[in-house]
Amino acid sequence: METLPTELQTLVDLIERYPQLHARTLAKVELKNHSYPVISVELGAKGADVPCVLFVGGVHGVEVIGIQVIMALLESILSRLEWDCQLQLLLSKIKLAFVPIVNPIGLQNGTRCNGQRVDLMRNAPIEAETKVTFLVGGQKLSSHLPWYRGRKGVEQETQALIQYVEQLKANASSLISLDAHSGFGMTDHIWFPFAGSNKPIQNIGQIHYLEQLYQASYPHHRHYSFSPQSLIYRTHGDIWDYLATPKNDKPFLPLTLEMGSWSWVKKNPRQMFNFAGFFNPQKQHRQLRALRKHTVLMHFLMDLAASRELESMSSDMLINQHHAALSRWFLR
Repeated sequence: METLPTELQTLVDLIERYPQLHARTLAKVELKNHSYPVISVELGAKGADVPCVLFVGGVHGVEVIGIQVIMALLESILSRLEWDCQLQLLLSKIKLAFVPIVNPIGLQNGTRCNGQRVDLMRNAPIEAETKVTFLVGGQKLSSHLPWYRGRKGVEQETQALIQYVEQLKANASSLISLDAHSGFGMTDHIWFPFAGSNKPIQNIGQIHYLEQLYQASYPHHRHYSFSPQSLIYRTHGDIWDYLATPKNDKPFLPLTLEMGSWSWVKKNPRQMFNFAGFFNPQKQHRQLRALRKHTVLMHFLMDLAASRELESMSSDMLINQHHAALSRWFLR
């Protein structure tokens, strides 16, 4: 039997070790007669009237650092739950959900794409409303070129994530998601929809308020560059664009953490001779630093959800934050 990738095996081991984890197999994908599961795990409060925070990784298999950041958070939470009464109290107020490895075959192969050579983040059933960035925005020319969208509809992994997020949205009072990626720029970004439109997302005011709270709460912490993804580059088939289409009035804030991997390449140019080196730190101390530095943000999202601050914003506050967001990101 073929062994699982290290990160996927670690997730399986955690599920066996901690019975409080509620695990589900969202899909099984095949490679050379071997099956790889797409797994979700949940812990915390139950019921339909609690906020939920979702952490996602491994949409692009080669971006292993994103998987490791999400797994490091999960392992830390599980370890601390045995003694940390404050964390126990927090998890009585919110649900936490994790899909650490959306693309297990990409992880196994060390590729962005899945086993069908499809880029899952260009595969959702949504077309950009404006002209996209050439190739990078998604293409159907050839599976041998990067950013291939696929020609046979929605891939298993894409559909599994979409269905799971829709279920979380339907069974929570609010949902904040953080999807961890790497590979763009020298700095760390927080992107949000839309990637295929220059229109603002419905909850743009709440996202603007979230950033304000984060900056005020951690004024001495290294900050992220917040913006709609469309201001950086535009794409077809973005999963979070598709999920952000309004279906109800519950707050849904889909965020993407894009770790600036170019800084790792700049410090260690030899990484360019290794494909994975374009997306992941190759030196151990840089890897450990990446695992540490985003913990503050992720715990902030958990605390913010538990406070229900975003759910309780008044109409006037929502309007003011909406106008502030439009002025900052769209009225240029």
